[in-house]
Amino acid sequence: MSWKITVYAPRPVIQAALTAHEDVFDWDADIVIAGSEIAEDKPEDWQLEAWLPRKPARADKAAITALFADGQPELLIEKLPDADWVTLSQAGVEPIDEGPFHVHTPDYPPRAEPGIRNFVIPASQAFGTGQHATTAGCLAMLAHMKAQGSIVRNLADIGTGTGLLAFAAMHLWPSARAIASDIDTVCAPVVLENAHSNGVAIGDGSGALTMVVAAGMDHPLLAASAPYDLLIANILAGPLTELAPAFAGAVAPGGSVLLAGLLETQEPAVRAAYRRAGLRLAARMVRGDWSILWLRRRPGGAVRRSSVGALPEWSKRW
Repeated sequence: MSWKITVYAPRPVIQAALTAHEDVFDWDADIVIAGSEIAEDKPEDWQLEAWLPRKPARADKAAITALFADGQPELLIEKLPDADWVTLSQAGVEPIDEGPFHVHTPDYPPRAEPGIRNFVIPASQAFGTGQHATTAGCLAMLAHMKAQGSIVRNLADIGTGTGLLAFAAMHLWPSARAIASDIDTVCAPVVLENAHSNGVAIGDGSGALTMVVAAGMDHPLLAASAPYDLLIANILAGPLTELAPAFAGAVAPGGSVLLAGLLETQEPAVRAAYRRAGLRLAARMVRGDWSILWLRRRPGGAVRRSSVGALPEWSKRW
């Protein structure tokens, strides 16, 4: 017999609760929790799910409630059909395999093949529905950029979340300086912990990552570290469009911008904003309903284009 408790709330509220869970030293190991988007087209609406092998007692409900600092959440409690509740708890957070990257939660083993870079991300932070697709697409596009000969000495990951895309870029360009930012303060300790778990150096300099909390490009370190050879932003179509001038101004001539978090239906408006800002499409791919775009700032001539068909077969899987 297994049971589930669900709480629906905006993304920052659920992320704060997940971080609070990570800090509970005496958490009941029988209660497995995870957070994710409710639907691909509603990336700001999240859910926290807690699976138990028993009917929730008062103490179980109190433990979930205590994760929410700003009020009493509505707990939706349901009895699940007989099934492997641990398997149910891991649904939607299956590993990502893209190019040289294997991204998994602690409940899945790393891959041991030569040339594979494993990244472990706790299930409580892991990629929800749309996040899974855009994350996988970004990893594939980064590998494609590397294969196309892109040289990156200085990179930024805006809206970094877990830090994963910054970590992946640092693996492909190990001598690069890197800075990651997010508007949510909860992400700073998350990124630092994930960096430690995955052997990513924190600091200022070649091969190291700096983490800041900022809205868009609004931070002195982001401005001081520019111009960037590569700027990554896996956020939402609205902010991507608004930030087009700032992103274009922060990228070196000939530099690259990797955009994700936009639905395919939103792609024309986003591309138009970046065209006006002086960037041109170098490559694109579609994962499910989501577009992943590689844009480049003109170095003085036309941008060399590559089509989806030119991408390796592994980059087109979903």
